[in-house]
Amino acid sequence: MKKREYKTKGRRMIWQYLIEEKDHAVSISDIEQFLIENQEHVNLSTIYRYLDKLVMDHKVLKYQQEDGKKAVFQYVEEDRCHQHLHMQCVKCGRMIHLNCSFMDEISDHMMEHHHFRLQCQNSILYGICESCERAEK
Repeated sequence: MKKREYKTKGRRMIWQYLIEEKDHAVSISDIEQFLIENQEHVNLSTIYRYLDKLVMDHKVLKYQQEDGKKAVFQYVEEDRCHQHLHMQCVKCGRMIHLNCSFMDEISDHMMEHHHFRLQCQNSILYGICESCERAEK
């Protein structure tokens, strides 16, 4: 028998926020702030449990932030993020999908020359996006 999933207003709001922010990785505190701004009280442990469920269901990816101290989460469209690397702007937090044939070349090279299979799903390259680079100049 399939376990019944409860769809509370808080969970619906978290899910909608993740979809709206699909080009950004968001932290627990970002989600909590969004809920507060929308007058929806959700216990912090509930947010963690719901995100863990979404990660296990492959609907959300979980990344360690560059400093390795906190996790961030990103909504995943069907099979969108499992076979390529991601790039994240350290200024604005925007997540860019590196989904091009160049990735196949890198993966093939790593296997052939280094005997290492690249796991792209949770891999991030950090840098500065074009918009933030222009803003700096």
